[in-house]
Amino acid sequence: MRRDSLFYQLFAQLPQTLFDLLGREAPQGYRFESVELKQTAFRIDGVFMPPDPSGTVYFCEVQFQRDNSFYERFFAEIFLYLRLYRHTFSDWQAVVIYPHRQAEQVSFDPYEVLVNSHRLHRVYLNELGSLEALPLSLALMQLTVLPEAEMPTAARLLSERTRIEAVPRPEVIMELITTIVLYKFTKLSREEVLRMLGFTTEELKRTRFYQEVYAEAREDGLQQGLQQGLQQGETLVVLRLLRRRFGELPAGLEERIRQLPVHQIEALAEALLDFTTLEEVFAWLEHST
Repeated sequence: MRRDSLFYQLFAQLPQTLFDLLGREAPQGYRFESVELKQTAFRIDGVFMPPDPSGTVYFCEVQFQRDNSFYERFFAEIFLYLRLYRHTFSDWQAVVIYPHRQAEQVSFDPYEVLVNSHRLHRVYLNELGSLEALPLSLALMQLTVLPEAEMPTAARLLSERTRIEAVPRPEVIMELITTIVLYKFTKLSREEVLRMLGFTTEELKRTRFYQEVYAEAREDGLQQGLQQGLQQGETLVVLRLLRRRFGELPAGLEERIRQLPVHQIEALAEALLDFTTLEEVFAWLEHST
């Protein structure tokens, strides 16, 4: 699982996640960035920058593999940043996110004073608590470390919570859940993951995934004229979604779909999300044409 990229997305989309980890009310105006210190080729996973120089800058690092020189590197990066950008903040804090305690560096010498100070917060995802009780932002983090066998049930739970709880930007949370599951189940398509999460046909049509596929295909079709383009755009949507689910289509099936009039293409687009086999597609065609 490409966790650096995943956590970058999480912090970038939901910067309040850091403050949920710290058990603090999220201040307004913080900006999240991944910062490269070019003089030394150091890179800090995440820097939460205060909106004005009187605020606190937060450094965040995701560490899923044991590295017995990690703290040497991390504190070197922090102090270089402090030297370069001291005018942009008044204080600093650091957060390290581990999957569990076994991933942490064994010896803290000669940085034990810093490691055990109030400035450093060490988070172990497997100790955060139950998915049901955690804020959704932290539950998303915990989802990344669950065993594969537990992930579908947990992902459906978070998907359901996103639907029923009054959460900001629920579409972002759903996209992050989908991305986490895709990283774990690399052989599944995005549509299959969305179905794993319990999406109904109507909900699938409202997802960014479906709308982007539909818009891309429809744009291709509309280039050939209003009515003709509409029909071709609808046809391309149906064919593209069928290929995503079943792979390469039999030549006869594709040609048959291309011959359908607009109203039948639209009806097939409504029905195809319920199909699980190509045989059901053939059956629908037999019944409807």
